[in-house]
Amino acid sequence: MNGVIDVHQHLWPAEFVDRLGARTEPPYLDGWTLHTAGEAPYEVDPAAHAVDKRLAQELGDGTALVGLSLSSPLGIEHLGDLALLDAWHTGAAALPEPFKAWAAVNLLEPDLAGLESVLAKGFLGLQLPAQVVGTPAGWAQLGDLLTLAERVNKPILVHPGTPAPPTEDLPGWWCPVVDYSLQLQAAWWAWHAFGGRTAFPRLRLCFVAAAGLAPVHHERLTARGGRLGTIDPNLYVDTSSYGPQGIDAVARVLGIDQVVHGTDRPYAETVDLRQGDAATAVIRHDNPHRLLFGAADPRRARGGTTPPRARGEVSDHLPVLTGSISERGVQ
Repeated sequence: MNGVIDVHQHLWPAEFVDRLGARTEPPYLDGWTLHTAGEAPYEVDPAAHAVDKRLAQELGDGTALVGLSLSSPLGIEHLGDLALLDAWHTGAAALPEPFKAWAAVNLLEPDLAGLESVLAKGFLGLQLPAQVVGTPAGWAQLGDLLTLAERVNKPILVHPGTPAPPTEDLPGWWCPVVDYSLQLQAAWWAWHAFGGRTAFPRLRLCFVAAAGLAPVHHERLTARGGRLGTIDPNLYVDTSSYGPQGIDAVARVLGIDQVVHGTDRPYAETVDLRQGDAATAVIRHDNPHRLLFGAADPRRARGGTTPPRARGEVSDHLPVLTGSISERGVQ
């Protein structure tokens, strides 16, 4: 297997940390205590954002490329704080290899020309908060951004956004487990209800955290009158926060080729999915490469073979691939 590609991590560059510390309204840093509007104060571990430590960790893991994600749950895309967004882009662009980053945009007044300029400087693609695209109308309202990403051949990363304000005391795991998952599920189904693949036939998308396991609910879609289509080769989910059970269930629906490696480091780590060497190589290198660059399957270029994929035209509806992973040729 070539070097590992991790499409989803978090690392705050110094410029971004400094700007968060200069703010006086949520989100802001008081020392290393993070204050947000929707969650309890959180003690950030400075070591988790120490570039030298993270770099050593990635080099030790043999990572070829890391996609750094803006912390969308902070609500940054809706603050109108252009200096904070600039700090993210400036700091992330200066990080050493293998770190690359996903671009972000001020959703109050999207600057299309500015975004195109940022994307041209080596950013992997555009990240969107899941709660913004949690309805078909939400996707439609961002049509100009999607058109731009498709035109410049850059993918979209859908990441959980600002959680709903708490109405009662909840355990610390509530937002990541409940709120974030629900956001991702809504965004996944909204993309299909919107008819996104018809509107944007070449746009590549990835939903983090296995889209909150939304694909696993395809049987309920059928039971409630929905229609299943064939596999969509430009629609991906990452593995962050899930293990063998969750990822195997998703792969049985989407096919192994639509699953990409994402860890959500430093909040989670690489998990052994127990899929075997061939499937691990596909998930950790080949599939992320196709997501990020849209190139021909790198295994074909190496003279290798690719596990069989369901045949058929791309559908606006949820793709399904039946049979176990071993039956599809990945041992």
